[in-house]
Amino acid sequence: MIETVTLLAFIPAALALIFTPGADMLFCFGQGLRSGAQPALAASAGVSTGSLIHVSVAGLGLGAAVSSLPWLFDVIRWMGVAYLLYLAWGAIRNGAMSDEAPVKPTRFAFRDGLVVNLTNPKVILFVLAFIPQFVNPDTGSILLQFLTFGIIIALGGFVVNGLVGVFAGGASRVLIQNPRASHIMGWVTGGIFAALAIRLAIMERA
Repeated sequence: MIETVTLLAFIPAALALIFTPGADMLFCFGQGLRSGAQPALAASAGVSTGSLIHVSVAGLGLGAAVSSLPWLFDVIRWMGVAYLLYLAWGAIRNGAMSDEAPVKPTRFAFRDGLVVNLTNPKVILFVLAFIPQFVNPDTGSILLQFLTFGIIIALGGFVVNGLVGVFAGGASRVLIQNPRASHIMGWVTGGIFAALAIRLAIMERA
């Protein structure tokens, strides 16, 4: 059982982190530009699901393996870089959504959000650095406390990142009637994904 005082301290800290623009928010923004509001929400759900998996892994103590084994960290990181570059190429090649283009199933957006989050090993390092500050072994199961805090972060992130993606999807829908604007949005979306790949490639282990 998590003490009320601890929750009152955790929630504002978590909200401050959620509202800080980061890789997840930029990814959902790019997904909204590329595919629209509904896929952006699905991508946000995928990101939040990935966050919960990271929290579960950290709560089970497996996160220590990622932080202590450089090669494992790098393998996961480069998988993420490759996947983001693949998404960037797809966005540039196909451009933004158009009325004539076939609609990509929403489940693919969920998958993309999940994979992008899971292949960012810095997320689990963040979880290992942030959540334990609020965990008290004397008040109950450590894993249950990790999951509780993780659910709060995941729900908040889903709402905020989803709204960002919906906004981007609305802007994309307004501009879609202009073929040139649609082409430019494809390049912008690809640029966002490529920038996230570069950021992941050059980041250092904590």
